[in-house]
Amino acid sequence: MKAGIVINPGTPVADLESVLSLADQVLIMTVNPGFGGQAFIPEMLEKIRTVAKLREEKGLSFDIEVDGGIDNETIKLAKQAGANVFVAGSYLFKEDLAAQVETLKAALND
Repeated sequence: MKAGIVINPGTPVADLESVLSLADQVLIMTVNPGFGGQAFIPEMLEKIRTVAKLREEKGLSFDIEVDGGIDNETIKLAKQAGANVFVAGSYLFKEDLAAQVETLKAALND
């Protein structure tokens, strides 16, 4: 069993600082939860950077996951900000599923 924390776009990172040491994973929602196909909220990149910095400063090892608006461009930005787990939904089904998965993999390896 693993412990995870989810932070929505409107929730400050400070609200989760006291429990980070208990987490195996922190999910940063990069859209407001509710429905698929929403656009990635660019301001969430700063939250990813902040959580990654806290992880480093505190010597922790949790994964940073992002969910919402992930495509071949936003996946690169999220990775650069410090995320290492990515949830893609709508993007995968725009065209051939296997081809879209390969596009995301290639974007991560650029």
